[in-house]
Amino acid sequence: MSETKKAETKKADAKKTPKAGKAAKAAKAAPQAAVVTSPAPSPAPAPAPATPRSSVRKTYKLYIGGAFPRSESGRSYVVTAPSGEFIANAAQASRKDARDAVRAARSAQAGWAKATAYNRGQILYRIAEMLEERRDQFAQQIASVEGVNVAAGYAQVDAAVDRWVWYAGWSDKLTQVLGSANPVAGPYWNVSSPEPTGVVALLAPARPTLLGLTSVVAPAIVGGNAVVVVAPDAAAVPAVTLGEVMATSDLPGGVVNILTGAPAELAPWLASHLDVNALDLAGIQAGSTLARDLEVSAAENLKRVVRPAAGYDWSADPGLARVKPFLETKTVWHPVGI
Repeated sequence: MSETKKAETKKADAKKTPKAGKAAKAAKAAPQAAVVTSPAPSPAPAPAPATPRSSVRKTYKLYIGGAFPRSESGRSYVVTAPSGEFIANAAQASRKDARDAVRAARSAQAGWAKATAYNRGQILYRIAEMLEERRDQFAQQIASVEGVNVAAGYAQVDAAVDRWVWYAGWSDKLTQVLGSANPVAGPYWNVSSPEPTGVVALLAPARPTLLGLTSVVAPAIVGGNAVVVVAPDAAAVPAVTLGEVMATSDLPGGVVNILTGAPAELAPWLASHLDVNALDLAGIQAGSTLARDLEVSAAENLKRVVRPAAGYDWSADPGLARVKPFLETKTVWHPVGI
């Protein structure tokens, strides 16, 4: 390196050195940043004890004409578990409520009977679908009112769902199975086919609550009848809840009407009502004085009466035994070749 370049390099180093020194002095003079340490979090206060609140006591209403009215008498009764624990309040239907229910059933019956069998089957299937969606609710209700465990409640709900599906499948097959083409001595077509009898009064069994109710309602309406059903005592809870299912399942209002209360009070008015065409005594004790009196009252307008059977097994295969009594056979003669 030449002497000239060495001299220039020394001058450049000399110029940089003071600036570096000034920077070092400035860094020493700058105050050190204070280190801020956050205080340790204080322990969360213990949660205050929950204030006890009173539960909302539900009052179940009637189900008439697709609506949920209170009893016109304003009466209600307490539904309790077998252990005595309060479950709910239920409306206690009166004679006028029964009359209103019959009127609603009569208004709805003609339109329901005119619906196609396929349509009726689809609506019954929809009831099964919505019943299964509320499976947990029904299982809890059955367990509380019947005093059984929840597993037994679920088993009964499943059996009720299957029964709705069973009758839904029969809807468009009743004519083929129960109807016939009759051979006659003459140039005629002679055809017999089942038709609904009209308005049917049903006295549901107290146990099993949901399956028993399903087993009397479904076979009566699948053929085109409209019904007024009396759900006794504690059976009111799953019965009116089933009414809530029906109210949102495309079932026309008035096809099923649910009264809650005492069968001994309501049954005589339904048995003697001249606009009721048939009577199912499923929930009445077989051989009792009440059963006999109801049959006598039903004879005034020749009602079809299904007598109660002692020890009836509601879980057994239902077949068509509860469908046939509420169907009448219409026979048509038609000339051949005209």
